[in-house]
Formats: sequence, C-alpha cells, structure tokens
Amino acid sequence: MTAPSNFVWDQAPVRVVFGAGKRAQVAAELDALGRGNVMVVTTSRSRARLDDLALGSRVVDVFDGAVQHVPEHVAKAASQRARAAGANVIVAYGGGSPIGLAKAIALEHDVVIAAVPTTYAGSEMTSIFGITTDGGKLTGRDPRVKPQLVVYDPQLTATMPVPLAMTSGFNSMAHAVEALYVENGDPITSTLAVQSITALGHALPAIAGDPRNADAHAEALYGAFLSAWTLDNASMGLHHKLCHVLGGSYNLPHAPTHTIILPHAIAYNEAGAPDAIARVAAALGVSNAASGLFELIAGVGAPTALKDIGMAEADLDDAADRAMQRSYANPTPLDRDKIRALLDDAYRGRPPGGKTSSVTPEGYQRSE
Repeated sequence: MTAPSNFVWDQAPVRVVFGAGKRAQVAAELDALGRGNVMVVTTSRSRARLDDLALGSRVVDVFDGAVQHVPEHVAKAASQRARAAGANVIVAYGGGSPIGLAKAIALEHDVVIAAVPTTYAGSEMTSIFGITTDGGKLTGRDPRVKPQLVVYDPQLTATMPVPLAMTSGFNSMAHAVEALYVENGDPITSTLAVQSITALGHALPAIAGDPRNADAHAEALYGAFLSAWTLDNASMGLHHKLCHVLGGSYNLPHAPTHTIILPHAIAYNEAGAPDAIARVAAALGVSNAASGLFELIAGVGAPTALKDIGMAEADLDDAADRAMQRSYANPTPLDRDKIRALLDDAYRGRPPGGKTSSVTPEGYQRSE
C-alpha cells in the first residue's frame, strides 16, 4: 500500500456514547458538561418518549415544534423560547428536524448541543446547518452548531417504522457516497465512508426482512455514525445540492428525496469519478453502483419516484434551473440538460442512466 502524501484531518472535540440502553446516561453526561439548564427540542410525536432520557429538573423548557427543513419562523420561535428559559444546553431528541433546529438556536445563543438521534439523519456529527427561507434552503458551516455530545442508542432507532428506517438509512448512505469523490476528501474519511456504505448496505435489507433484528439495527446505526462523520469532513456535490433544491423549494420529505436521487447522482458522477464509484459498488457487493443501489432501494420497498412523494412534473424545469444557480465542485461538470434528464428519470422512477432493472418497485406508501 502506498501511503497518501498530502491531506488535512481536522476534528473538533465531540464525545460519542454508543450502545443499547445508553440513553439512560444522557443526564449524567450532561452533568459532566457542567451546564444544567436544559431546553429539549423535539417533535410532537417524540415528546411522549422524553421520559426515556430521565432529565428531571434539569429541563427548563420543551419545544416540540421541530419540522423538516427548519423554517425560519420556527427557528426564531425556538430561539426566543431558549432565551426566555435561560437555557444553556439544548438536547436535540429525534431525527434531523430537531437536530437542525437546535443548530439554528446555537447560531443565536451561547448553548451547547447534546444530540440523541432516533433516525440515521447524520446532522448530529456535523457543523453544517440549514434554514429554509423565502422558498429556498440556506446552508453553511459554523463550529458553534456542532454538538459536543452525541448519544447513539440503537434501541431508539429500532422503533422507526420500516419504511422510515429504509429512507433514513439511504439518506445516511448518501453522505458517505459523496465523501468518496469530493475535492477536499482525504484517505481517513474515504475509509470510514466505505465502511459506512458496507454496514448500511448489509443492515438495511436485514431490517426490512426482520424488523426485530437487534444486531441489524445496531449495525445500521453504526454505519450512520460513520456516515455522519464523513459528512462533517468533506464537502458535498450534486446529490446534496439537488436534494436541498427539492426539499427547500418544493417541501419534499427529506429522507425519501435523498433516497430517490442517490442512484441517479451516482450515475451522473460515474464518468468524473470512476474509481470512487467503483468503491461504492464494491462496498455494496454489486457490479454497477447506480443500478445496484436502485435495485436495493426498490427491493426493500423504499421510494424510487419523485412523483410518489409530492413532486409536480411542472416544477422539473424550475428545479433544474435552480440546481444551476450556484456553482459548486462536482466530479462531473454540471450540465443543465443532463440534470433535467436526471430529474425526469427520478420523477418517473426509471432506473438511472438508461439502465434496465430487474425489480419492479411497488407504489411507495409514506410512513407519517
């Protein structure tokens, strides 16, 4: 093996606690941080399970209005609540929506974030934030928003309905895939990305086949953790930019959108990053990364068509235009017509890149 000659590896401090039942340690971990005025940010659905964390009198407020894409008005309301309550630590309990909202609060106030993810979202390990305003999603990086404590408990993610687990898992996989071909990648991040894709590619079908498989749930969450790590250490390309457009501009559900777009983005970038895409295929155990992943997605009953998750055909031209509005690094040069063709395939649920598929996906049913 030839050692890499040039790379940068920069990590901000974060404490990760991983294991079944570890949610019971959240209170003790918070005490170790030395900040006791806790505001919990969650969703109305997850609020009923807050007793699992046993935070007791540390909690000064609970904001259960987190929604996907972090709308600006929700971020402002939560920030005002945090200020009024005198919170100095935000516990984000749930998926990407509560974690994203906690980050929006951290941009406004001096708070520490402790994340307890219940999906495979990945935001819990990153300094990346996103806020939706005026029909678009603004994203950026800021060290203030990176959680200092993350508690991963696979017993929490095991409660996800299988359809949600599948889309959340493929959303997570997308972070690792793009980390393999971005311009600021490094060999450590790439190694973790391959391990993440391997773990998720093995665990998700196992969960679909047996939702009570505790080992598969732990493996999937481990893969999601590795994926989140890669997300914080690499820029993102066409896949994430397209998903930000589709989610922020047309309010499509976050994880299903990532699930649908990923095989198509892989096919688009294969010419510009053949070695990286070959590593994706090897990690998944398939001969072609794009078509193999499409068949895996369809095979576990996850969505393959944007039309099934709320996208209007009339908006495809606008989406292609929006995807071209800001320049960003991508291994295959951005071409408006090719992106429009990609979106058309994704809208109709066709296999990526003109490939044929041996799987006929059934109509996707949302898990709300």
